[in-house]
Amino acid sequence: MKNVLVIGSTGQIGSELTMELRKRYSGNIVAGYIPGAEPKGELLETGPSAIVDITNEQQIAETVSKYNIDTIYNLAALLSAVAETKPQLAWKIGMGGLFNVLEVAREMHCAVFTPSSIGVFGNNTPKDKTPQDTIRNPRTMYGVTKVSGELLSDYYHIRFGVDTRSVRFPGLISNVTPPGGGTTDYAVDIYYAAVQRGHFECPIAKGTYMDMMYMPDALKAAIELMEVDASRLVHRNSFNIASMSFDPEIIYHAIRKRLPDFTMEYNVDPLRQAIADSWPNSLDDTCAREEWGWKPEYDLETMTDDMLRVLEARFKK
Repeated sequence: MKNVLVIGSTGQIGSELTMELRKRYSGNIVAGYIPGAEPKGELLETGPSAIVDITNEQQIAETVSKYNIDTIYNLAALLSAVAETKPQLAWKIGMGGLFNVLEVAREMHCAVFTPSSIGVFGNNTPKDKTPQDTIRNPRTMYGVTKVSGELLSDYYHIRFGVDTRSVRFPGLISNVTPPGGGTTDYAVDIYYAAVQRGHFECPIAKGTYMDMMYMPDALKAAIELMEVDASRLVHRNSFNIASMSFDPEIIYHAIRKRLPDFTMEYNVDPLRQAIADSWPNSLDDTCAREEWGWKPEYDLETMTDDMLRVLEARFKK
């Protein structure tokens, strides 16, 4: 029996994570949402849902109490490119919201997972095989909130004993949830474009390497980290995890092997390119592998096979 609240359950990761948790656990797996982003379909029908605005501490506490929640997955955030256009709101949700979650967790004895990101790193960070413990000096509001969130989560563990854990997600590629304004979302868009239109305008420049991960591996990481015995953890907030690293040309040619008529041209978005240029090319995830047995299941080839299979079945009926 496990009772879990997923805040931001209808977002990029949240909908798929909520469904995966419901497959794995009995108990209340509550889909927390804000008005205007209500759960639909299977997400609505397979378990409880509740209005949970992360900026409302009382609302969080009432939901935790009602459903006897023992674990909170805090997924509320504005993604990187969107956060640059709304920095005040990004801080309010990313940091004010996290503070509310941690306070509720402290008072009501919940474990907390809050995803971090490769966005915590900046131009002074080693670009290749970025170490677990290294300089974190982001120049985006998204990155600033993620670094601050790592530090605040560690503080609540050290000071109050709250069981806080997180991973630094790379770019996430999903065949279920459409892209939502992240810098790495071109690697989702390109598959949809290949299947639906046969052509893609790439907003990220050739030669720009970024770490990426297929969503099933991201869900696996989020759940497995929360399941591991705390005595094994040296780090908590936050673990590097890695799966694959590529630039737009590499993913383009992986798709062309399967769809030979697919074409691509570059139309670089200066905002997203500047963000991408400040991020690592690849991460060293040795600590995650050693401390809790992290191991991805997908690489570029197996992910591409699966993405195209699912999208072609959906759009070419």
